[in-house]
Amino acid sequence: MVADEDPAPNGDDGYDVADARPQLAGQFRFYFDDERWEWSDEVQLMHGYEPGTVSPTTELVLSHKHPDDYQQVATTLDNVRRHHQAFSTRHRIVDTTGRIHHVIVVADKLQDESGEVIGTKGFYVDVTPIEDRNQKQFTEAIAEIAENRATIEQAKGMLMVVYGIDSQAAFDLLRWRSQEANIKLRLLADQVVADFVALSQFEASPPRSAYDNLLLTADRRIGNPQQAQP
Repeated sequence: MVADEDPAPNGDDGYDVADARPQLAGQFRFYFDDERWEWSDEVQLMHGYEPGTVSPTTELVLSHKHPDDYQQVATTLDNVRRHHQAFSTRHRIVDTTGRIHHVIVVADKLQDESGEVIGTKGFYVDVTPIEDRNQKQFTEAIAEIAENRATIEQAKGMLMVVYGIDSQAAFDLLRWRSQEANIKLRLLADQVVADFVALSQFEASPPRSAYDNLLLTADRRIGNPQQAQP
């Protein structure tokens, strides 16, 4: 369980990097042995299904990928099966009405009680209204946030800038990582802020994939400065 609470997860953070429409953000799991998928209600809605009306299969999951992104996602999924690795990707999905959604998927290994990797678990964020932003803007915004916000609010603000998501989706993403890693939210936020600031200072225009990696592995560096990034 998460011990720390965000003081105002729905409040106005002053960083309107997202469209006024709240983004959907939800979780998924994929089990290797039987190719079984689990979608949260939010992920089902993202694909155009009413919650509880669909049992996703690999065939169904891939059928919703945009034709131009299908091969990329299929290759990523194959690599995950073969190497049991964490991953992150950005691609488009087509819902049941034909509407195109731009999504971010960040996922980690799913392990059983013995530590064996049995699948992958992760998070979808629908960022359809968001346009790509200049990488320099990311760096400048992250520096400004670091100077002016409390830790959890800093981390939320940075995720909003990097991923183009709203305040609630950013909080949900932090909370998911906190729960999955069994790390207090505030400790995770501290590490995310430190990592993102270090990356923006180390590299003038870091790719978004670099931020993906830091977010996905932040818990491994808490209390372990030898693994500090970059």
